[in-house]
Amino acid sequence: MWIILLFTAGFLALAVVLLGVKVFFVKGGRFPSPHISDNKYLRKKGITCAVSTDAREREKKTV
Repeated sequence: MWIILLFTAGFLALAVVLLGVKVFFVKGGRFPSPHISDNKYLRKKGITCAVSTDAREREKKTV
């Protein structure tokens, strides 16, 4: 059982390091933003955040 736990902990540590290579080893590195409004391609296609769309629709109904 201890072998499985150690293997799992090692695998998770390796995954974190590999996922964070840019953040850990590049000066000024950051994770990419997960927000839809920060994605240039989605903005170009006219796709917006559901929360923003809902707020605009509610504003139209009250005006």
